[in-house]
Amino acid sequence: MKRKTTEILQEIYDRLFAFFGPQNWWPAETPFEVCVGAILTQNATWKNVEKAINNLKQKGFLNPQALYELSLDKLAELIKPSGFYNLKAKRLKTFVEFLVVNYQGDLNLMFQQPLPKIREELLNLKGLGKETVDSILLYAGNLPVFVVDAYTYRILNRHLLISEEANYDEIQAFFMENLPLDPALFNEYHALLVACGKTFCKKVTPVCDPCPLKGI
Repeated sequence: MKRKTTEILQEIYDRLFAFFGPQNWWPAETPFEVCVGAILTQNATWKNVEKAINNLKQKGFLNPQALYELSLDKLAELIKPSGFYNLKAKRLKTFVEFLVVNYQGDLNLMFQQPLPKIREELLNLKGLGKETVDSILLYAGNLPVFVVDAYTYRILNRHLLISEEANYDEIQAFFMENLPLDPALFNEYHALLVACGKTFCKKVTPVCDPCPLKGI
């Protein structure tokens, strides 16, 4: 008898949680810091993103109004460790300007909007893709959106749960249609998949034998 997708997804979660434990992700002191980190982490290691965020913190610029008033050149200089800093400075500026102009710089006000509305508004901002926007919604806004990344795709594809052609929306729906719409669950699940991807389900040389998902 074929197992239900819900049961398989629950077993994956249970095995990963038993092996890795709680991931306490996203590592940030404030929701706004999460937003900044989500934008800066594109094509960058988290270690370098932390350096850029610390630069903003030390100079007192890690809040919407301060970043809104900061010049583009100065912002680019401060976030240099994150790489692609001129491009990312523009993306950060675009996000902050949107937040200040439309929501008085208040993330709580933004996150009180209907989820489809705010997701569409953020996706319309230049340079913010689905993974970045959903990271902001889930990790900063505590909203029930599942974040999909390369690790998610790789693990599900290798366990024959999705096709090679599966796109972001299909993979996201795979989780959201088969699990409770619980932000805490989505938060932990995504973080555990990242941990599994980094430790075992590597891109070129996967380490399958000791992987907690072996046999699924």
